[in-house]
Amino acid sequence: MTVQSDAQRDKSGSWQPGVTSDPMLRKHGALGQPISRIDGPLKVEGKALFAAEYPYENICYAALVFSNIARGRITELDTMGAEKAPGVVLVMTYQNAPRMKAPSLMMSSPSSAGASDLPVMQNDEIHWNGQAVALVLGETQEQADFATSLIKVEYAALPAVTSFEEAKMRPRQLETLLGQPPILEIGDAEHALKASEVQVDNIYRTPRHNHNAIELHAATVAWKGDELRLHDATQMIDLTAGQLADMFDIDPEKVRVTSPYVGGGFGGKCLWDHQILACAAAKLAKRPVRIMLSREGVFRIVGGRTVTEQRVALGASGEGKLDAVIHTGIVAMTLHNSCPEQFTFPARHLYAAKTFRLAQEVADMDMMANTFMRAPGESVGTFALECALDELADKLGIDPIELRKRIEPEKDPTSGKAFSSRHLIEAYESGAKQFGWHRRSPTPRQQRDGEWLIGMGCATATYPYHRFPGTAARIRLTAVGHVTVSTAVHDMGMGTATAQVQHIAARLGVLTDHVTFEYGDSTLPRGVIAGGSTQTASIGGAVIAATEVFVEELLKLAGNASPLAGLSLADVEPRDGGIGHRDDLERFETYESILRRSGRNELVCQAEAAPPAEMQAFSMHSYGAQFCEVRVSDVTGETRVSRFLGSFDAGHILNAKTATSQFKGGIVMGIGLALTEETNFDERTGRIVNASLAEYHVPVQMDVPQIDIIYTDAADPQAPMGARGIGEIGITGVGAAVANAIFNATGKRIRDLPITLDKLI
Repeated sequence: MTVQSDAQRDKSGSWQPGVTSDPMLRKHGALGQPISRIDGPLKVEGKALFAAEYPYENICYAALVFSNIARGRITELDTMGAEKAPGVVLVMTYQNAPRMKAPSLMMSSPSSAGASDLPVMQNDEIHWNGQAVALVLGETQEQADFATSLIKVEYAALPAVTSFEEAKMRPRQLETLLGQPPILEIGDAEHALKASEVQVDNIYRTPRHNHNAIELHAATVAWKGDELRLHDATQMIDLTAGQLADMFDIDPEKVRVTSPYVGGGFGGKCLWDHQILACAAAKLAKRPVRIMLSREGVFRIVGGRTVTEQRVALGASGEGKLDAVIHTGIVAMTLHNSCPEQFTFPARHLYAAKTFRLAQEVADMDMMANTFMRAPGESVGTFALECALDELADKLGIDPIELRKRIEPEKDPTSGKAFSSRHLIEAYESGAKQFGWHRRSPTPRQQRDGEWLIGMGCATATYPYHRFPGTAARIRLTAVGHVTVSTAVHDMGMGTATAQVQHIAARLGVLTDHVTFEYGDSTLPRGVIAGGSTQTASIGGAVIAATEVFVEELLKLAGNASPLAGLSLADVEPRDGGIGHRDDLERFETYESILRRSGRNELVCQAEAAPPAEMQAFSMHSYGAQFCEVRVSDVTGETRVSRFLGSFDAGHILNAKTATSQFKGGIVMGIGLALTEETNFDERTGRIVNASLAEYHVPVQMDVPQIDIIYTDAADPQAPMGARGIGEIGITGVGAAVANAIFNATGKRIRDLPITLDKLI
């Protein structure tokens, strides 16, 4: 029996977004416990299949040829040598590729997943240095790789904009900044800045960054007639399925995308040209195809974080009250994507000020389309804002934490909305105590260990709460009391499945080993992307809605012979493997008993989450205080992060172990942002020149110090389960905390990331 509902129940005792807190917040059980990831044993034993590991008979392997000009046309394409090479099944170019629609930009419609809206191998045009111009299928990967070296391509180059300085001369104003106005002004901030007693006004720069997940981007593709099967490493299952159906002009029901295991994503595992080309080649060859990008290939056709240039100006009174906050600047983009690295967002919500001017523009370049990368906007925006705040504290002679206390707002400083929950100052106080902030000298260069200068810095972490509409969940209860909850979401290693098993067990009053969480398949009820720290709350809202339908249906099945007779949803709660009266412990019946008496073997219920009204009613964000200690060689300028502590206010923590791992992972990525990571873009040719992990430097074990994590665990009454997102907040504020610690150690302000030793000598 299947029961469905598309709307949240509006009844006493149920969760109403933006109105009442989740009634389950008073319950405990498995929720919050440090349970190990349920997928861990499968991965250790090699039983977890990733996108490039699915076996198919008669499969062939794909390799790509990349352009080496930034803009122009293909004038000659000689594939004869490759076609005659041993083991070559097919050579595909724009001349023989199946006709496909161009992808639609992600977020432009419910089925759009394109990182850019350019046609994929449909004509002779070149739009960036690295664009795929040919695909070879071979019986083996080695044969396909070799055959690509035999393809000869000639180009007619056209004038290209590959210099950021040149592009900045023709700035473009966006119509919208991810749904928000690109310019936000309250009062006359420039005038207030000039009239301020103390001023800080500087330019901060951050470079390009590229995604380098452990698992390379990959897909295994097979057609059966006009039905498409795609095993993908993706963060957006449903959107990928819908976009491919549109591009190949087939019924969406005939596209199935699965992605149960993803070896890291961080925003980069969306729909790129390689999956589209693999689908096209499989259709042409009438054989299954596997494509796995090389590490260089990831740099060539998968976008990352774009370059930013930011001005932050702060005006304050002598007591440390802000008269003006100005955060403006520009980023590089193309005309074919919509990821503007919204660095002004933190300044909209963090601190109280009399006036604001927040604005950003884009400079169009001929380059690979950039995309979302962990905490897009906030990671680099907090670098500029929090460094400026540290500079202001130094000018005022006020401790940086004390300054933040003086500008802590009572409500959202730009929207005027009440905060749903905000414990930032508590996070600072507890973090400072544990980190030993009182030992920091306010004067730079005062602590030394031989040649090593020692300094401490802090910065605020923040990331907005999001919950996407349309997420649905299905609950299946068997006669033996096992519960399966299904929704088309993702687990990229962050513990989504584990935390949701804990959530479902607590909400339905069953043991965790009686729960299965089914995910990673586009045939399941519509899920949500793994991005924007949205999944936990979005899944939670869907599970809440499905649970209410489930309990109501069980009450109907229980009938007049049950101790539950006459009770409504508002009267009961799931517990101990069944349903009981909230106040009368005698009025209780197990799920198994209800199904047995009703003569059913199972009950299946499905519902869609209520619209995210809480986001309209409140200002909702996760917060944190980042504390860093560095050691800088006074001889060479070498910098080592020696200690780090993150103190977070992110609502209720659903799993102490996986959450701590998430926070630490973000901090490690933030250390890379601060000290090592930079995509070297040759502005003469538009080509990325450090397209390997030998030259693109991510933090390794010797770069990472002891990292301590603490958190308030204060449930947000407006969020499902009281939980806000934690996947991205860990990286925010880290760049500034490191930079501020380096200043405290050396007396040198570095406003241009990464902070390499040449900038400190």
